[in-house]
Order: sequence, then C-alpha cells, then structure tokens
Amino acid sequence: MPNNPTSQHEVRVSALAGALGGLLAGLLLAVVINAQGMAGQLSGLSGLPASGAGMVLHLALAAALGASFGALVRYQPGAYAAMLSYGLVFGLLWWIIVPLTLWPLISGSGPTWSAAEAGEAFPTLVGYLFWGSLTGLLFHGLAATQRRRFGTSPSEEAPLQPKRIVILGGGYAGLAAAQRLERRFIRNSEVEVTLVSQTNFLLHTPMLSEVAAGEVQAQHISPPLRAVCPDTRIVQATVEAVDLEAQTVQVKGRHASHSSVLSYDHLVLALGGVATFYNLPGLEENSLSLKSLGDASRIRNHVISLLEQADAEVDADERRCLLTFVVAGAGFAGTEMLAALFDMVHSVLRFYPHIPRSEVRFVMVHSRDRILPELSESLGRYAQAKLEARGVEFMLGVRVAGATPDSVLLRDLPALPTRTLIWTAGNQPNPLLRAMGLELDKSGRVTVENTLQVAGWSNVWAAGDCAAVPNPEASGETYPPTAQHALREGKVLGDNIVAAMSGQPLKPFSFHIIGLLASLGHLTAVAEVRGFRFSGLLAWLMWRAIYWSKLPGIEKKLRVLLDWITEFLFPRDIVVTD
Repeated sequence: MPNNPTSQHEVRVSALAGALGGLLAGLLLAVVINAQGMAGQLSGLSGLPASGAGMVLHLALAAALGASFGALVRYQPGAYAAMLSYGLVFGLLWWIIVPLTLWPLISGSGPTWSAAEAGEAFPTLVGYLFWGSLTGLLFHGLAATQRRRFGTSPSEEAPLQPKRIVILGGGYAGLAAAQRLERRFIRNSEVEVTLVSQTNFLLHTPMLSEVAAGEVQAQHISPPLRAVCPDTRIVQATVEAVDLEAQTVQVKGRHASHSSVLSYDHLVLALGGVATFYNLPGLEENSLSLKSLGDASRIRNHVISLLEQADAEVDADERRCLLTFVVAGAGFAGTEMLAALFDMVHSVLRFYPHIPRSEVRFVMVHSRDRILPELSESLGRYAQAKLEARGVEFMLGVRVAGATPDSVLLRDLPALPTRTLIWTAGNQPNPLLRAMGLELDKSGRVTVENTLQVAGWSNVWAAGDCAAVPNPEASGETYPPTAQHALREGKVLGDNIVAAMSGQPLKPFSFHIIGLLASLGHLTAVAEVRGFRFSGLLAWLMWRAIYWSKLPGIEKKLRVLLDWITEFLFPRDIVVTD
C-alpha cells in the first residue's frame, strides 16, 4: 500500500523541529560550558575542542540527533513532561552510542564499556542529559508553535467537508484516537470530535491493584479526559444503542431524565471489555471484580472491614473464614492483585493485635498449570516460587464452580470457606457489540480489517479490547487486548480516518509487542522486554518506572510519586470510606 503523504509530511515537520531544537540545545550547551571555563574541552556531544572544526561538528551532531529525536518521538499536544522524559532517555542512549562506543572506535581504542572508563566519561553524560532534556522541551515548543501558526498540512485540510466523528469509549484506544484527531485537525473548525465515556477520566489500569491495596490514591491514576483532550467534546454518558444505517448513537447521562441522540459521519468503537462470570451460580453476586476505580476502592474497604471484624471475633471457624482471601485467575491482574493484597494486609496487621499472622490465608485459584501464562515458563515459575515463599497457597488446575456469601465452590473439590473472592478470571467485549449486528469473532470482538475499519463498513472503525485486529505475522491470529496495542491502534485509526476523509490511502496496523511486566509486591517483579528477561528488584524498578512514565500529565506523575514516598515513610491508612 502506498505511503500516506500526510504522514510523510508530519515526519518531515517533526524532524525539522527536532533538528532546530537539537541545534539550539547544543549551542546553549556550548555556551554553558564556555561560561564554566571549560572551553578547552567541550564535554558535550562531540568531545572535541569548542572552537573551529570541533564546534562545527558539535553543532552538526546536535542537529542530526535532534532530527532523529523529532522523527522518532513526534509531537504530542501538552506533553511537556513526556518530552522532557523522552529527552533524558534519548540523551542517555546517545551517550552510550557516541562517546562510549563511536568515538573510541574511530580513534582505534575500542568501546569504553568498563566501569572505570565509563566513569572517566561521566562529564559527557551530564552534557548529553542536559542536551537531551533541553532538546525535548525545545522540540515540543517549536512543534506546537508550527501547528498554531500553520496548522496541519494542506493535503489534510483542503478536501475536507464538515464532519462529525464520534468515539465510543474513553479507554486507551478511544483516548489515543481522540488525541490523534485533535492533532490532525488542530485548526479545522469544520470537524467535530466527540468522545462518549461512562467516566470523565482515563483509568490507568496497570496501577489499579495499587489503588485496591491502598498504595496510591484512586484519583491520582485517573487523569480527566477534558484535560488530556482539551479540543474534544466530552460526553459522560452510557451508550444505549447504535443505529449503523441511520448513523446515530443513543446515549443517556447518569443524571439525565431522557436519552439523547448523536449523529456521526465516522464512528469509532473503543468500548473495551467487561467482566464475565460464565453464568456460574452465585458468582457475580458474591465476588469482587477489578475493572474500575470503584471496584478497587470496594476491595480495599471490604478487606479492612473484615480485619476490623476478625480482630473482635472469638469463634475460630468464623475467624478463618474472615481471614481467608481468595483470588481467582492468575493472569497479570490476578497475580498483581494477590501480591498487592498480601503486602497491604501484612503491613496493617500492627493495628490489629488480636490477629496472628499465621491465621491470615491467601489462596490463588487458577485453571491452568502455572501462573502468568502470558510470560515465559521460567518467569512464571519464579513468580510462583516467590509468592509461595511468603505463604501464598496455589490451587492450580482447579476451576471455580460458583460462590456463596461465605465460600467459593470448586469443581471436584470441597468448598473453600471465605468472605473474599476477587474474580479476575473472565473478561468479554462489551455486550453492546452483539446488539449492533456486526461480524464478531468467537470471543465476541468486532472483526476489523488491518486498517481498523469494521468489516463491511467504510465509516465505522474499532480498536482496543473490543476489536479483533488481524496480526499479519501470524495467519489467522489477532493481536492480544493489551494497553500497548490499544494505544497504537488508536493512533493508526485516527490517521486512517483523516486519510479516508481526504481521499488518501489507508495504512495497515502492525506492531511488535515491546514487553510484559508483572509486579509481585515486596519490591519484586518479573519482566520480559524485547526477549530479555528480568526478575527481582530490577524488574520491580522497571515496572514502576515504565508505568509511572505512562501516566498522562506531570501533575498525576508527581501525585503518584508522593504516594509512593508516603507509603515508604508511613503505615498504610486503614480508614474505611464507605
């Protein structure tokens, strides 16, 4: 398929902004170094004297690296903090490539990768980090100025007629599509983008278990949609029906007395998924899900309330029931929830003097023979061994058959007495999809082309957990419903809507998964990134750093960071808020 000219134009503009930002940052770095009396040796990008050919090479390299930064990272509205973070990482990367590897190879001495040699090159690291962070900020400012002054490329705006784009769902895919469309139509008042969501915030799901365990505050992992999509019309409502023939969506707000109708020219389905209980008796009524902020808060309050009750309970059997915590499903959500819950309960037991630690029981029920099946077997076994060493019990190859208020029913095994069953073993796409009459795959997801168009409809698109996106590298397979896929699907979907509206060819979606991480609590985690496997403290630091960096907005990043610091300094709060 031919390349999209608007995409090529965007790359060129971003690269130009990056080159200018890198050049200005390199020039400022040289000025700072000269002011510090280090003019004899430019400890910046080139490592050559700050005069004559050395200065020219320094500035040329700064501009070239800045151009590569712009082409790779690309402009994101309002993302100054993200650009600063990307710039620091970019500077660190090029410090490893240029002064530690490239220049020694050119001089014939070989790469300086030993600790001693790297220590000698430390001044250049400071220079690279300074240059990288400044390049990121300058690039963002220059790219934003260019869009405010000149708008999007002519090929995007000229053919467009007044259009209404409605996005259903405010998760990762829906938000990414809205942000992409905002950027592409920044100066086009004849295009209206509407985002319909049941909540007015984006839920950062990787940190949901930390909310349930009281490690971070619920609102701190939930940036408001109106803040991250300032130019998008936000409608907080529930989608009741979609009429594809009439091109209308029926929605109803939480406090509205009647439904309203939204008309569209292009419709985006990013409805995500919901918990499914497989019609097992009593399961939905007697279990706790982990799909929303409300779910996480309910789990925290429920567990603390049980500890309060158990501390005063004199009947031994009742105490065992109150202090047995069961999680069903050992994927990422279940494993992280169990680990976080274990840490939370043991951290607050100091407040409950009549509860011996030996009486608290944690049980994982899983239908497969090992936990974390998405990761390699060695990491799954490592995770299980770590949790078992802390006292977690595993019932593998066991299926839940139902639940009562005080027990979990197990297939072919006696019931397990408990007042806490956290259900993470079943998810399904939004049931609204079946009522729309679209072609669905066996799991209930909408069948889409590789361009993210819904099969049989030129103006209906789908992405995220509700879309079965074909994987070109695995015939007959679809991409998994993960956040990293949803984010990138939303961006490609936004670009393709622009292309469809301006008569340009669409581009297919293709993505190689970057990595998978799972927190095991207790400063431990497992990670698999680009084929490399990590475990222990390093993986835990990676887990926190990566998911922290993905939080939209500097405000939320700072609030979560303060929550983590508070967690280390003080015991967790045991106030029950419901």
